[in-house]
Amino acid sequence: MNPIYEQMQTSVFERMSALAAEHGAVNLGQGFPDFGWSDEILDAAARALNGSSNQYPPSRGLPQLRQAVADHYNRLFSQSLSPDNICVTSGATEALGACILATVSPGDEVIIFTPAYDSYAPMIRRAGGVVREVALRPAEWRIDRDAVEAAIGPKTSAILFNNPQNPTGRLFDRDELQVIADIAIAHDLIVISDEVWEHILLDGQSFTPLATLPGMAERTLKIGSAGKIFSLTGWKVGWIAGDAALVSVAARAHQFLTFSTAPNLQAAVAMGMAEGDSWLQPMRERFTRARDRLSEGLTAAGYSTLPAASTYFLCVDLEASGIALDDEEFARRAVEEAGVAVVPVSAFAEDDPSRHIVRLCFGKRDETIDAGIAAMARARELLA
Repeated sequence: MNPIYEQMQTSVFERMSALAAEHGAVNLGQGFPDFGWSDEILDAAARALNGSSNQYPPSRGLPQLRQAVADHYNRLFSQSLSPDNICVTSGATEALGACILATVSPGDEVIIFTPAYDSYAPMIRRAGGVVREVALRPAEWRIDRDAVEAAIGPKTSAILFNNPQNPTGRLFDRDELQVIADIAIAHDLIVISDEVWEHILLDGQSFTPLATLPGMAERTLKIGSAGKIFSLTGWKVGWIAGDAALVSVAARAHQFLTFSTAPNLQAAVAMGMAEGDSWLQPMRERFTRARDRLSEGLTAAGYSTLPAASTYFLCVDLEASGIALDDEEFARRAVEEAGVAVVPVSAFAEDDPSRHIVRLCFGKRDETIDAGIAAMARARELLA
């Protein structure tokens, strides 16, 4: 068996969700929301299922969806994209896989920023590449130019960048984006920019696509996700957006991963991308209220939370909360003894990870959040 997978542990999300089910715990570990979608997009999917083709759509995506994605970014971010700049994929994780397989050759080194989404490192290795971690440290999680420069070597071919960032909830500022752009241009690197959280913005924040910085459009492969934009993670509709020549190569990798994605879901997403701009702000306000509910409840229970400007994740600093356990031990005992599942952030890094941060998902109904707060309060009483 391939040692990459033979030696790989089950993902932390699967582990914590299984423990939550086993112990009847409140699951604040799994990263999917209980709200945020519009009935209009569900109705569109149902109509397309019953009234349109259910056979293979074009591998690169339905023409109307590729057009709608291009128009969406042109409208919101003043880009100049056409359908030739878009390839539809079966979710963002497949888009990441296609981009990595298309850009990474055996022996190439790829920079990632940790803590990082847990598919990055295995997929880079599957392509024959070598992972180079640049650690971001709590509580600021800032990108440091010197640290990135130090990770560059003669075999560096790409940077895999996530903004807004999972699991930290960090939205990187313009200066940090410029660090990535300057280094990519200076060293002639491709940047795979995982921007799936681009619309889950809290506190009135605004998002800047990396490709809109000078010199970056021709070297950036953007990853987008309808699952995140419309809170429909089970639909697994994502896309790659970027320079037409780069996207064309990634599309060739994509055709032998999933080939295509359910056409009725693509049709519904096309409607949402074209007509759903008005859904975005109410969705952001709902996530902001949920974050504040969880943060305020945890603070009242004695926890120290870190800022979250985006995503639907909130991090807790165990050390600052007066808890001496590391994140893995806390997560295990919290689900077994207090009835709440959280995710240890050390699972998102391999080289010297921070071991005192846990991540909670606040994209839940009020009653779930309140039950999670009560269970976290029990955990603090038991484990502090």
